[in-house]
Amino acid sequence: MKNYGKYSKSYFMPPVPSTNWVHKSHIEDAPLWCSVDLRDGNQALVIPMDLDKKVEFFTYLVHLGFKEIEVGFPAASETEYNFLRRLIEDDLIPDDVTIQVLTQSREHIIKKTFEALKGVKNAIVHLYNSTSLAQREQVFKKSQDEIIELGVLGAKLLKEYAEKEEGNFRFEYSPESFTGTEMEFALKICNAILDIWQPSKDNKVIINLPSTVQVSMPHVYASQIEYMSENLKYRDHVIISIHPHNDRGCAIAEAEMGLLAGAQRVEGTLFGNGERTGNVDLVTVALNLFSHGIDPKLNFENIPDVVHFYERITGMFVPPRQPYSGELVFAAFSGSHQDAIAKGMQYRGDHQITGWSVPYLPIDPQDIGREYGSDVIRINSQSGKGGIGFILNENYGFDLPPKMREDIGYTVKNASDHLNKELKPNEVYEIFKKDYVNVEDKIRLIDYHFKRNGEFAVELILNVDGEEKSFLGRGNGRLDSVANAIKENLNISYTIQTYTEHALERGSNSLAAAYVGITIEDKIIWGAGVDTDIIFASIKALVSALNRKFKEK
Repeated sequence: MKNYGKYSKSYFMPPVPSTNWVHKSHIEDAPLWCSVDLRDGNQALVIPMDLDKKVEFFTYLVHLGFKEIEVGFPAASETEYNFLRRLIEDDLIPDDVTIQVLTQSREHIIKKTFEALKGVKNAIVHLYNSTSLAQREQVFKKSQDEIIELGVLGAKLLKEYAEKEEGNFRFEYSPESFTGTEMEFALKICNAILDIWQPSKDNKVIINLPSTVQVSMPHVYASQIEYMSENLKYRDHVIISIHPHNDRGCAIAEAEMGLLAGAQRVEGTLFGNGERTGNVDLVTVALNLFSHGIDPKLNFENIPDVVHFYERITGMFVPPRQPYSGELVFAAFSGSHQDAIAKGMQYRGDHQITGWSVPYLPIDPQDIGREYGSDVIRINSQSGKGGIGFILNENYGFDLPPKMREDIGYTVKNASDHLNKELKPNEVYEIFKKDYVNVEDKIRLIDYHFKRNGEFAVELILNVDGEEKSFLGRGNGRLDSVANAIKENLNISYTIQTYTEHALERGSNSLAAAYVGITIEDKIIWGAGVDTDIIFASIKALVSALNRKFKEK
């Protein structure tokens, strides 16, 4: 690309080494969460939400467990103002939930904001002004001191207006475009704001350090956060919040590294909606914690419902490979992946393991409302015997012998390849049932009668090519005697290579399944039988295998 030379770094490292965070291997507790879907997310929609949708979205965020929700910029538009009044006047804000509103450092905007908040029980008033070198030089044309003066003015006004109103008001300050700000200056303006607000144990203040535009690798952001955490005044009474955007695709990494570096709170949106490439995806950050054995303090136990709600309300869509949430993130099409997952699940059951460790599955899909049969093992022309066997076992109870799985695997893959599409579990089952189970073609079982005198003797009644015939046979067991009766009377040579059976259901009239593999001319042919009578099922399995062989001729 020709123009790479015009780009250079537009971020500032801390003036001192700030890398203690690199020695931490994991996050120990869930942060405070603040959803900004209704403000930052909403302003990024092609068609912003109307009042009713915003109310519905707010209620859903409460249902998910959010205790802090930024509801808008009430001085910016009539819709935003009316939405806040609706929440307050209709008593829609639970006592344990704090709403957050955004305001610029201008008196008429601050005044309108507090008018909109009249009657609220708990609110965070979020003050911001931009501090980056580029914004100071190109947009505001102001010095550092003038930018500090603007922020301090807003801080004083917030304090004055809050003292006049009833309600529990907390303050938040964001040096907007923090990542493009000299760190010494960012520290200076934040400390100046804190000196005005005088935070205490009972009146903590939020300093939000946004990655307004992501301009560096995520470890740089973490070092910036650590520098601020180590040097802010009143640190014990300050909650450091982060608000990562995703311009470089690193919002998740910035959030997690920022928490290692001292941040205590994360602002973001469901699935990362927001301006440009969006905000940090709070669903992913929360479930990353969950995957390490930490309660995220948000309820994402039904991800399909969250996705459906989000797409309906916002008009956006969740990509199929979105971590945890996308339709295909747990899907295994590859035969080797399917085989490993199936064996891992079998191992869990055999050893009664309670902890989670299954190949290719970082968490148990069922913990977030996904299903193994429809979400995990997906069948197409790339699939293998393990996945197809898993589908038939998990969804329909058929525990096929390993070699039979391989055989039906080729059959199903060929069908998928021919149809040029993914096969759903019911389609896999229909192929299995049609091609392998109770196959009636040249031979059809009518009845049987056994006698035993040392060895088994059978009278086998079959319909052969449309004609009912009775055959006699002897053998070491029931199935052996039946096999011998067919061999001797139909002049066909074969050997029973494999025979297994199991109950498909429980109860006196339950179904049983049997599987028979016969060897003819060095090739194994498989058949399955299903019946309430296990003997009938086993004979049907043998007959199915023979009929499948006859079809080949």
